[in-house]
Amino acid sequence: MGTHVIKMPDIGEGIAEVELSVWHVKVGDLVVEDQVLADVMTDKAMVDIPSPVHGRVIALGGEPGEVMAVGSELIRIEVEGAGNLKESAQPAAEVQAAKPAPAPTPEPVAAAQPATQKPAAPRPAAQAPVAREPNERPLASPAVRKHALDLGIQLRLVQGSGPAGRVLHEDLEAYLAQGPSTPAKGGSGYAERHDEQQIPVIGMRRKIAQRMQEATQRAAHFSYVEEVDVTALEELRVHLNEKHGASRGKLTLLPFLLRALVVALRDFPQMNARYDDEAQVIHRSGAVHVGVATQSDVGLMVPVVRHAEARSLWDSAAEISRLATAARNGKASRDELSGSTITLTSLGALGGIVSTPVLNLPEVAIVGVNKIVERPMVIKGQIVVRKMMNLSSSFDHRVVDGMDAAQFIQALRGLLEQPATLFVD
Repeated sequence: MGTHVIKMPDIGEGIAEVELSVWHVKVGDLVVEDQVLADVMTDKAMVDIPSPVHGRVIALGGEPGEVMAVGSELIRIEVEGAGNLKESAQPAAEVQAAKPAPAPTPEPVAAAQPATQKPAAPRPAAQAPVAREPNERPLASPAVRKHALDLGIQLRLVQGSGPAGRVLHEDLEAYLAQGPSTPAKGGSGYAERHDEQQIPVIGMRRKIAQRMQEATQRAAHFSYVEEVDVTALEELRVHLNEKHGASRGKLTLLPFLLRALVVALRDFPQMNARYDDEAQVIHRSGAVHVGVATQSDVGLMVPVVRHAEARSLWDSAAEISRLATAARNGKASRDELSGSTITLTSLGALGGIVSTPVLNLPEVAIVGVNKIVERPMVIKGQIVVRKMMNLSSSFDHRVVDGMDAAQFIQALRGLLEQPATLFVD
């Protein structure tokens, strides 16, 4: 038997160090070639680190949240044959000791692998129900949420064993195994609570925190809100879906918003720009690369629809769907998460009335979409019910003047209220 050492690979683009985000294996696990061992975080993207060999994990080279240099030791695997570790090499003091244990404690960030790749992870021990607040939304994948719904389990009562307390399928099974929960002391939902959780800010959450803080510290934010009558736009969308939905796919509101951005930016190119504040240079882009803010289980990601100016409604819709799926599954590449020139952000039906989106530096504009609601409006002296939606957008006042921002949003409003103009060249 020999030892195969896997080092942190060179991910490219001059990256010298990455953050170890999640281990998918632990000491003692058997692994096969191409099985994902860990996820690491670059400036924007999550990258899988696969195993090049079959064997048994004997040591891990870091803890989740640790920043590791490219070329540093990531993991040691015991393999058949000689391995690649020279006999003169000294064991790394920082590497976890490979001590076989009768019942090793699962890593708190371990994630289950497909059964074809590795043995099933041990089921989490049964724990007391978690007393979360009624409106607190625990971390869980859509599949886990559906599984919980099918089982009649309230997720807020389940102790999560995944990254940052994420609830896994195994946690649902453990919750069921422990039987009915014990009522709170005194049998009242108003009982005092004295528990406290400490959640490490690592991986994507750390990157989001850093980027949001940098954006608010460096840019001179200001926001502008305008309401838009989208009644005609919604009628057009419904009509196109009825006529072409079966053959071309269903259209959401987002492809129309991308088209409106493309048309409006022809007259307001200063919005489609990136500001290098260190070099004091504004880079205006002819191409419209729209970042579409997307919520995933690990946090907010912004995949990029490239060359929106050259895409039809259905092409844009297909690309938005593809990128959103990749982002939510953690499979979006670094290229797919970088290079945007302007960002569109929407919370869909949860969009509220007004928001103040934070700029996606080094961009100078972000357009926020609020939810569509029916409201009584006065048109030609008559009260009618219309479908209304607010645009809540933010700009970098170092580059964009208030008048220009207002005119830009008014141009978007005009295009969305008269949707035929979206297609008039």
